[in-house]
Amino acid sequence: MLLCATCAVERDEPTPGVCPICADERQYVPEDGQKWLTLDGLAQEGQQTVLKENEPGLTGITTEPKVGIGQTAQLVVTHEGSLLWDPVGYVDDSAVQAVLERGPVLAIAASHPHMFGVQVEWSHRLGGVPVLVADADRGWLGRDDPVIECWSGSQAIAEGLTLHQTGGHFPGSAVVNWAAGAGGRGVLMTGDSVYPNPDRRSIAFMRSYPNHLPLSGAVALRLAAQLGELKFDRIYGNFNNVIASGAKAILHDSAQRHAAWARGDFDHMT
Repeated sequence: MLLCATCAVERDEPTPGVCPICADERQYVPEDGQKWLTLDGLAQEGQQTVLKENEPGLTGITTEPKVGIGQTAQLVVTHEGSLLWDPVGYVDDSAVQAVLERGPVLAIAASHPHMFGVQVEWSHRLGGVPVLVADADRGWLGRDDPVIECWSGSQAIAEGLTLHQTGGHFPGSAVVNWAAGAGGRGVLMTGDSVYPNPDRRSIAFMRSYPNHLPLSGAVALRLAAQLGELKFDRIYGNFNNVIASGAKAILHDSAQRHAAWARGDFDHMT
């Protein structure tokens, strides 16, 4: 098993000349070409996983130094077990031990294919837990395995913890709604379809972040309407970017702003 140096998504051998995920218009292949990594090679170079408690029941997992895109995985812990969301592109024994110390893992899932990471490897080391992949995005899998289970629409993980397919960035793009998060006000964990901005008071809706390709205004409005039906007051993005409170209103207002600019309501030349 190899992983792409640019996106850190695992892939069965023999590998293609270029990572299909990075060759797509939403990502990129570096100017100096495709490179592949191994977990053993990363370990020998001193790669580490780092865990940080975000709030009670929610732990962020990152890698140091960054691997691939460098997302933050989220471990959501409930009384029934946990969900590993947006798994990072590296796993070691210390990370596995830390995850299992917080209880049994019910499933692994990613918001979209850029965040697949080494999801099958995580599953194997955690005892073969299901890896949930949106059926609409199954074609982007680089490593197939019996632990893969496809889903669509909505998928309950535990009481008060549910996956919802939103589309947008990818057809199978998804969010996690955690009702008990934020002190019972509810948490939404998102990927690139719904992205908390650095200002912490607005949200972006993009098809490609590195290539600056926005989603349409109509899609932004649909996303806001769909997610507005869920219970949440806080949003965590896939890099631990957070809107700490009032997130539902910010999502609505951001979608309206995005749609207005896309329609041409504003023009700084006039």
